Amino acid sequence: MSGKTNGLTPETQAVQASFGEAAPFGAVVPPIHVATTFVREHDESGAGPVRYTRDRNPGYATPEAVLAALEGGAEALLFASGMAAAAVIRAVPSGSRIAVPHRMYWGFRAFLEREAADRGLTLDYYENDDIASLEAALHPGATRLLWIETPANPTWEVTDIARAAELGHQAGAQVAVDSTVATPVITRPLELGADIVMHSATKYLNGHSDVLAGALVCRAADDFWRTIRERRGGDGAVLGPFESWLLLRGMRTLFLRVRQASANAAEIAGHFRNHPAVAAVLYPGLPDHPGHAVASRQMRDGLYGGMLSIRLAGGEAAARSFAARLGLFAEATSLGGVESLAEHRRSVEGPNSPVPADLVRLSIGVEDVRDLIADIDRTLASL
Repeated sequence: MSGKTNGLTPETQAVQASFGEAAPFGAVVPPIHVATTFVREHDESGAGPVRYTRDRNPGYATPEAVLAALEGGAEALLFASGMAAAAVIRAVPSGSRIAVPHRMYWGFRAFLEREAADRGLTLDYYENDDIASLEAALHPGATRLLWIETPANPTWEVTDIARAAELGHQAGAQVAVDSTVATPVITRPLELGADIVMHSATKYLNGHSDVLAGALVCRAADDFWRTIRERRGGDGAVLGPFESWLLLRGMRTLFLRVRQASANAAEIAGHFRNHPAVAAVLYPGLPDHPGHAVASRQMRDGLYGGMLSIRLAGGEAAARSFAARLGLFAEATSLGGVESLAEHRRSVEGPNSPVPADLVRLSIGVEDVRDLIADIDRTLASL
């Protein structure tokens, strides 16, 4: 399968993708390719496109092709984790400037700060939902990469991808978007002008909390992308064959899961936005969310994702208690699985976290939304 649609909708492509591997037995589930090395000719020309699994494995080919097609990209690469997909940062020359948002996944922010210290990178921060701030962070001719995370974890600000990409390209920068939360079901950043899309595939793409994986998709396989591809092979940050198979299995139900989680999240956000124990509900789908208009332009089909955060009127103590007392929401890290999760993010990120201490992040699963609402109601009443 290539990145082209071949006349099929993305929903059908995601489900039908693995059928091309049915030969010779006609199985509707693809095989797991466990070989690490492959026979080649004496003249080193190679017997086929696969030679060594660190560079390429037949088990990567189908999930990479599916993801490239879903994002409308030229090529995709799988990695051993979402953090390993940060190879996009390592492809930026030492001493460069990178424009990055103030609010983003905390593990990636810590990684950026280490890379900056080690390689002499300058990080120019901007406000996620402020295009003027983003423009001020760009230094034409010096900024090599503009990094966007939208919606931004865990406060869910929305960045205007199309306008940001336009400004980034004017400054001569590559534009990369962490679209883990939106997924290609809701937002396709390459269509909005981005050069690269990043996913922590551990989350929604897999969707079952049983695979650690990352992915990058490019709009064009240019020199920058080739550097990323070479680094993946050189660093060996590749996905195992069983994990690749599980990821492909998860993507076959991606549209069903994301749509249900998004519908649940929207109903929960609306239900609790005026609750007396809640100071604020942070969710792009709410009409009074500051980024709602932008989200409505770039997030498709009236879907705004399955992630939201609640700020408790009782402050940090109430937030910690709320996260601990929920019954159907497991108090755990991560997001995007079929099960609902809750987490007091300040506790996880530490005292230097920019996340408000009264905030609890909720990953809404695909359970019956009536049960989830009842659980939250009961827990708020107990505070």
